[in-house]
Amino acid sequence: MFGDSVVSATLPVRTEVVSQGISVPLEPTQDLVATVQSALDAPIDTPPLLELARGARRVVLAFDDPTVPCYAPLWATAVPLILRTLERAGVPDGGIRLICANALHRMFEHDELANILGSDVVARYADRLSCHDAEDPDAIETVGTTESGHPVELNRAVTDSDLTIYLNCSTVRGFSGGWKSVCVGLSTYRSIHRHHTPDIMSMSLDRNKMHAILDEMGAVVDANLGEHRVFKLETVLANPFMVHDVYGGTVGATRSAALDRLRTVMPERRSLTEEKASIVVYGVPDWSPYAAFSHGNPILDLISTGLGYLGGMIQALGAPGCTVVMATPARERWDHSHHASYPVVWERVLPVTRDPDEARSSFEPELAADEALIERYRTGYSFHPVHAVMALYPLKRLRHAGRVIIAGAEDPAIPEHCGFGSATTIEAAIAEAETIHGKDAPIAFVDNPAAANRSR
Repeated sequence: MFGDSVVSATLPVRTEVVSQGISVPLEPTQDLVATVQSALDAPIDTPPLLELARGARRVVLAFDDPTVPCYAPLWATAVPLILRTLERAGVPDGGIRLICANALHRMFEHDELANILGSDVVARYADRLSCHDAEDPDAIETVGTTESGHPVELNRAVTDSDLTIYLNCSTVRGFSGGWKSVCVGLSTYRSIHRHHTPDIMSMSLDRNKMHAILDEMGAVVDANLGEHRVFKLETVLANPFMVHDVYGGTVGATRSAALDRLRTVMPERRSLTEEKASIVVYGVPDWSPYAAFSHGNPILDLISTGLGYLGGMIQALGAPGCTVVMATPARERWDHSHHASYPVVWERVLPVTRDPDEARSSFEPELAADEALIERYRTGYSFHPVHAVMALYPLKRLRHAGRVIIAGAEDPAIPEHCGFGSATTIEAAIAEAETIHGKDAPIAFVDNPAAANRSR
């Protein structure tokens, strides 16, 4: 993939081709309704949702926002089934709130949410359907502090409810799901800041430092809210367009089940090649989870997606000091409405530092207090101002890779602004890398599939 198109390239015969592993060898469910209903009726370690909801007067149904890379009709299938279960349990319709757990992502308009929930649900719950506002002091409650000193702050609707149901729509390796759904999606920058760091954020299925902190936070939530106050639905996809299975129960049990299933089909990335490559090559599609109903920009295209979501293969396949060749048009384009702080970070942060830790310590506090940008987040459907700095965290890959060359950049000044080189073609980029690593340098090509953002 090369942006929104494809390009052909002739790679040396010594090139080893590996898969990103976005689609996994798991059978898609043949009946999504039955799969979701089974998770509601026969959860792993709790009574059925019907039983849990009996007697509840206030129920929150929270769900992943549209940035989640799930293109199966999971929201539109699961949400009506959950609502019907609550109706059968006797929960008053007026006591049900639907909350999009967007955390520091932008809020979404009802017309956009209708694309995932269905127009009937949006119309029915219009006045009780909202997005999480991480900057509304009246809507946030401090639940407690973990033993390690991490503050746990949540949307007050959760702490005030008799029951919270959370619909997770994709467990992406070890990154998403678990307590990240609740303790990030429905939390605040003050809390999220503790585990969203360049070195703590992780895709690892095992020994995941980010989820270790999130589990601490979840323990505080459970201790303060009580047993079975949070019912979780956790999803494993066969591919971005089809669901494999959905698990119901407590947060811990459903995450454990999802990870156990993924471990069976996701080998350690570091074992994909016998020899570490000196040159790692891949295309970057015109896709970012943060471009839902929008489009990319240089930070999202080159750093967040290029080095971040796709860049995990750099350390898995590449030798220390390797050259990374990314094929992408590297266009200068900005959505000033939805990504208001991104051009600010492009113009003010990257010329000063390309060290993600320095960017975090020197610029995040200022942006977190920027009243104008905070207001854009709260009322203008823009990402929280610190999100653009967090999108620079994948620059940590440069501690392993010696350099990045963008092949096919329309304007070489764009990659240069990030500290990257440029070449007219993939072949030219490889030839340049060979002048550094030698003509026989091992090459790994990562075969990334086509990707699509949600309707723009």
